[in-house]
Amino acid sequence: MASMISSMSTVKTYGFPPGVGVSGIARISLIFGIPRVSTKKTKTATMNVATDLSGFQSPLEKEMVEDRKLVAWTSVPQERWEGELVVEGEIPKWLSGTYLRNGPGLWHVGDYNFRHLFDGYATLVGLHFNNGHLTMGHRQIESEAYKAAKNSNKLCYREFSEVPKHDNFLAYIGDLANLFSGASLTDNANTGVVKLADGRVVCLTETIKGSIVVDPNTLDTLEKFEYTDSWGGLIHSAHPIVTDSEFITLLPDLINPGYMVARMDPGTNERKVIGRVDCRGGPSPGWVHSFPVTEHYVIVPEMPLRYCAKNLLKAEPTPLYKFRWYPESKAFMHVMCKASGKIVASVEVPLFVTFHFINAYEEKDEDGRITGVIADCCEHHADTTILDNLRLQNLRSWSGEDVLPDARVGRFRIPMDGSEKGELFAALNADEHGRGMDMCSINPSFLGKPYRYVYACGAQRPCNFPNTLTKIDLVDGKAKNWYDEGAVPSEPYFVARPGAVEEDDGVVISMISDKNGEGYALILDGSTFEEIARAKFPYGLPYGLHGCWVPKNSD
Repeated sequence: MASMISSMSTVKTYGFPPGVGVSGIARISLIFGIPRVSTKKTKTATMNVATDLSGFQSPLEKEMVEDRKLVAWTSVPQERWEGELVVEGEIPKWLSGTYLRNGPGLWHVGDYNFRHLFDGYATLVGLHFNNGHLTMGHRQIESEAYKAAKNSNKLCYREFSEVPKHDNFLAYIGDLANLFSGASLTDNANTGVVKLADGRVVCLTETIKGSIVVDPNTLDTLEKFEYTDSWGGLIHSAHPIVTDSEFITLLPDLINPGYMVARMDPGTNERKVIGRVDCRGGPSPGWVHSFPVTEHYVIVPEMPLRYCAKNLLKAEPTPLYKFRWYPESKAFMHVMCKASGKIVASVEVPLFVTFHFINAYEEKDEDGRITGVIADCCEHHADTTILDNLRLQNLRSWSGEDVLPDARVGRFRIPMDGSEKGELFAALNADEHGRGMDMCSINPSFLGKPYRYVYACGAQRPCNFPNTLTKIDLVDGKAKNWYDEGAVPSEPYFVARPGAVEEDDGVVISMISDKNGEGYALILDGSTFEEIARAKFPYGLPYGLHGCWVPKNSD
């Protein structure tokens, strides 16, 4: 899940993607007429003390704080804080480094309350582990969108469900022009955070301009991450594949419906296109919040929940926001060779809805020949209501009914024998994890390879949001679940023990928004899934999205 800003895709008149001919260039020129907006690098001053910003809470949220039950959906009470935490239990001394978690943390401007979970301005939280000790800090990411809202006390950029209010028709027309150029799209990097191979740490969202470099030690905003290539475009996958040797991303093309698959070499800001996938159905690409890879292939999902320019232009959100459900367009999975860019398989699959892919790997016969690809995801039974379920009003007004849409570990099997259709089925009985499934992580050493364990958020019903942590064993088809009544856990992140041989030898880190308006860091044993340590925060933090691990010795 993420700040999923979608927009009309633009390309420059040079270096344009394959498949965009003269007529395509002409259409872009006529429709947009404005070159891609460049963003200048900005640096922010370091603030080493906590800043009290009690005004960050709107009247509605102040009532929530008094109620002390909805801290997960309440704006962070101050812009920044740092300090050492008291640890209950014992943190392994080998755990040395920083866990960073990114996510929306401020859901209003002045007295105006945002409507959706994904609208909030980004809050970066850091847990610094050193020799059994734990220091915590958080900072607001200094995006242009955040700074403009803070300075003017009003919304200035388009967020997931929010559009700046226009004083007159001319202002509305100007906003549309800025939309097509990308100038009015948010750079609010509130979705994920990744450590690049060269040591830079970048916070991301689905707008390309929302890529921001941060300091993993101080959490300060350093500068915009600007791509130096000429591929243009306004949106990309919020979850690129990032390892010590590669950075792979997907660039949806809304003009000539399809996807560009691009790689970026370590130490550079230049994307190099591996290849292109044309859409097989629908008037626009399916939403690509995330995607999986194997050792040799990039898997490109084509979901019937597709980007919709018409909905983007509306001042008020539709139930599917910037998207539209096109079941008649069907659903597909495409397999592209990393080395050649050639599409080696393209199959129709049952309709599906997913935010997050878990992992993928290649199936081989007894002679070592690849016969198919397995791709696992957190799948919502082709039910799009999960998007509207994440409106803040719904999350804050839960009456105790069981309203969380069902989810499962959806397993795609993509044959490599030229077949036209693939399969989608449940990898295990979804009752094992309460029929809730999202916010997943695995041992990163098993990325793109056969694997056994998934760490995710599940459900203890009745609930309106995932409220457990679950360790899923895909071999035995069983799950171990952690649950604390009334608490809302964020993504469980697995960190392997140095030198580990077993896949689950390590710890799982999560941050908990507690039922009494409090919060704490939680450390679970990766194998037994039992709690080994926790550390209380000075106050409860809002729900966060995705994280990464920065080892202490990382450059």
